[in-house]
Amino acid sequence: MSAARIQQFQKLVDQQPGNDLFRFSFAQALDTGGHALQAVPHYERCVAARADWMMPRILLGKALLKLGQTDQAKPILGNALQLALDQDHEDPAAELSALLQSLGRA
Repeated sequence: MSAARIQQFQKLVDQQPGNDLFRFSFAQALDTGGHALQAVPHYERCVAARADWMMPRILLGKALLKLGQTDQAKPILGNALQLALDQDHEDPAAELSALLQSLGRA
């Protein structure tokens, strides 16, 4: 995403810091803009906000993988997989299963 998109979501988060949807969008903008390290704490806050929110866990795990933090990513991705299975999200479940298997976790 462009720097303008990052700035747009930064402004929204600054205005409404408790809005987890704005924070999630900001994290995504940072992450896709090549700023995975800066996205991590925002994803972590979204993960902490809702125990059943699968997408921030998936993207947090992937961001950690980008940063070479495989050991930290595995349990987060495992939790995301369990949520995908519990919530009948077949495509994310298949993707996460394959990803975790490739990381050495069956």
